[in-house]
Amino acid sequence: MADFRQSLADAAPAPTLSPPLAALWWAAKGDWDRAHRIVQDEGDANSARVHAYLHRVEGDLGNAGYWYRQARQPVAKDSLDAEWERIVSALLTP
Repeated sequence: MADFRQSLADAAPAPTLSPPLAALWWAAKGDWDRAHRIVQDEGDANSARVHAYLHRVEGDLGNAGYWYRQARQPVAKDSLDAEWERIVSALLTP
């Protein structure tokens, strides 16, 4: 997690990051549109989870709910920062 956080000082994410992690990287940098473009057409559960998070950031809770269901995850109720950390941690854990 520390290495991922430190990479936020870079101009771009590492090219080896999965689409969900790259999207979370761009979201942390404040580029919601770029983050959303990365995961919107991915078909896996991790991308759906990040997609849900991004719609929660946007304030579109109805759309977020749809994506949480696609990811088979409960709707997050904690802070956006806590959710971001939880997802990053889960995606970084082998």
